[in-house]
Amino acid sequence: MSVKIPHPNLVNIYGCQFGDGVFVGPFVEIQKNSVIGDNTRISSHSFICEGVEIGDDCFVGHGVMFVNDIFTDSEKIEDWNMRKTKVGNRVRIGSNATILPVNIGDDVIIGAGSVVTKDIPSGAIVKGNPAK
Repeated sequence: MSVKIPHPNLVNIYGCQFGDGVFVGPFVEIQKNSVIGDNTRISSHSFICEGVEIGDDCFVGHGVMFVNDIFTDSEKIEDWNMRKTKVGNRVRIGSNATILPVNIGDDVIIGAGSVVTKDIPSGAIVKGNPAK
């Protein structure tokens, strides 16, 4: 398996799974139980939280933030439930996008700075806050 992490002392990676040909830039955190598919590139300053699955041949721009929880009415920390995100194959995510727990189809383009709050079907191009 060939995973390229040019600055391993500048990343925080633990308990995750990488496919072949993955590239991870500096200042990236990838948490446990996340999966990064073959030939996917994760740019610097991005955060991939637990429960995120990214497909093959994807591009994650600089400063992209994945979220595995959403605000609820409960104030009790024990009421927290991790929610998962699935990103299809050949997805391009622009810099500084925020991805809430959703399902994203194949061949999707997400514009820079977008906030993704709902599932995105395959082949779509979305942008904005919320992304449409």
